[in-house]
Amino acid sequence: EIFICQSSPKHSLFPQDYKGQKLAEQIFQGIILVSAVIGFIYGYITEQFGWTVYIVMAGFALSCLLTLPPWPMYRRNPLKWLPVQELGTEEKKAADRKPKRHAKS
Repeated sequence: EIFICQSSPKHSLFPQDYKGQKLAEQIFQGIILVSAVIGFIYGYITEQFGWTVYIVMAGFALSCLLTLPPWPMYRRNPLKWLPVQELGTEEKKAADRKPKRHAKS
């Protein structure tokens, strides 16, 4: 048998929690926005569109450096996973339940 994905939730490839993902997205968008505004203003003043592109590209590289690696600031709120249950336990619980009664219409 070949298992394509054998990683557990604790050892995933990008261990960021949901709040960490939101923070990374906000940082990414903020840096891109600021670099675009600065690049546009500088390119307009110098009348060189190339500088605008270079500044936006530098902002993109900086935002990638700050948001793509799994820094500890993105892992402050780990998910609480449910414990693993054995297969037989679930079958017993289902047998103990009372059947649902539907309302008569």
